[in-house]
Amino acid sequence: MSRAFTREENAENAVADIGERPVSSHRNLVTQAGLEMIESEIAEARTELQSAESQADKLRAASVMRDLRYWLARHESAELSVPEPGSDVVRFGMTVALEGEDGKTVSWRIVGEDEADPAKGSISHVSPMARALFGKSVGDVVSVNGKEWEIVGLK
Repeated sequence: MSRAFTREENAENAVADIGERPVSSHRNLVTQAGLEMIESEIAEARTELQSAESQADKLRAASVMRDLRYWLARHESAELSVPEPGSDVVRFGMTVALEGEDGKTVSWRIVGEDEADPAKGSISHVSPMARALFGKSVGDVVSVNGKEWEIVGLK
């Protein structure tokens, strides 16, 4: 058996073993920005797929196809949710200002799983913090991971 044949066979096995991206079992609530992000990811994946196929890069094409399947599934299950204007209780899509026991304040925007980015101030609606906050109002105190937080503002 030639080395070239062995390398090609290994590449084929790598493509077959790429696996799927796990899709969350939670409701796929999204903000308008989250829905736009999903649509952008789909468009980007389709462009990347064309490039990979034209270069005959099977491993890259398989990876992009996996991502495309993921984003298409997320788009299909997306439920656009917009908080009702003037709501005085924490809802999906709202920004919540909190004050900790130490007096420090933080703000979190509650968003969909795919758009959550704690470093940028957004958390997933299925996170422990978001779950503790839902339905609460300014002045209410929630406890998360043994720390208490008072809700001091809603947007």
